[in-house]
Amino acid sequence: MIRFTPVAFALALGFSMATAAQADEVTKEDYCAETAKVVGAIQQARLDRVDERDVREAILASDPEWPDNYDNAIVQLAPWVYQQKRRDLRKNDLSAVWSEQCLANWDAFKDSLN
Repeated sequence: MIRFTPVAFALALGFSMATAAQADEVTKEDYCAETAKVVGAIQQARLDRVDERDVREAILASDPEWPDNYDNAIVQLAPWVYQQKRRDLRKNDLSAVWSEQCLANWDAFKDSLN
């Protein structure tokens, strides 16, 4: 069972967009797609048995395809991914779960930046 922590979403949103002005410039579709890529990379690192403390460096060493301002979300989202059971990670696509939750909760979390 995937456990979703809304706090992780808010933290990732806050760290990937330093200012409310940046939040106004990005669409929810773009933001959710980019953070879903981050979640997918963390999930793959977890499946590859990368230690949580090393996940940021391991992912950044692979030259991820998202914009640099999303790099800080790795540290914020890793605990959520790493608290999932490995069997759940093998069976579920966390990036899809993340994207769905992100799109559904966008307005509430975006407003928290202002």
